[in-house]
Amino acid sequence: NNTEETPMEQAGLLQQAADQIGVKDPIVLGHSFGGIVALAWGLSRPEDTAALVLVSAVSEPWPGELGWTYTVNGSTLGGALFVPLITAFVPQSYVSSSIESIFAPQKAPDGYAEHIGVGLTLRRESTRANAQQVNALRPHVVEMQKSYATLEMPIEAVHGDADTIVPLEVHAKVLMGDVPNGNLIVLPGEGHMPQHTSPEDVVAAIDRAATRAGLR
Repeated sequence: NNTEETPMEQAGLLQQAADQIGVKDPIVLGHSFGGIVALAWGLSRPEDTAALVLVSAVSEPWPGELGWTYTVNGSTLGGALFVPLITAFVPQSYVSSSIESIFAPQKAPDGYAEHIGVGLTLRRESTRANAQQVNALRPHVVEMQKSYATLEMPIEAVHGDADTIVPLEVHAKVLMGDVPNGNLIVLPGEGHMPQHTSPEDVVAAIDRAATRAGLR
């Protein structure tokens, strides 16, 4: 399978799960890639979404190209040949450096790699799916951005100004000009993982979203 799941398709899958357990008018939080899925949720169910909370979220088209590994891993040939090699022989040092770069300039919590089960991210199907989804994401973001002005629910964004994975200036700051009811909290010196390194700010954003949505 060389076809990615779009943000709208991913949001739809999560909505089906939420419907199964009776979730009504949720506050939908998305981090990083999950941010564009949260926005897709809001666009597809605006009347049933109380608020959005976007943490270090992808939201806008970005300049430049992705790294070569995404291109190779997401291709048919790369998925068949390269992915099995890297998933079988990736050294622990690569895993550690990847986690360090995601958390930079902060440090990952002790035991983070063991807690999340890094091996799950290195499964062949997971690696292929990640590459395919990221490779194909930008055109979907371009299309979704055209409808952001229709998102009338409260939107709380939390973003570190030292985030090099999903840069503040490219995403959250631009998004605030696209949506009618957005509020951005910039975290000085914070990187891409404030839910771990500055959790009180993320919790505060959820609380603000609930208040603004009239849920408390």
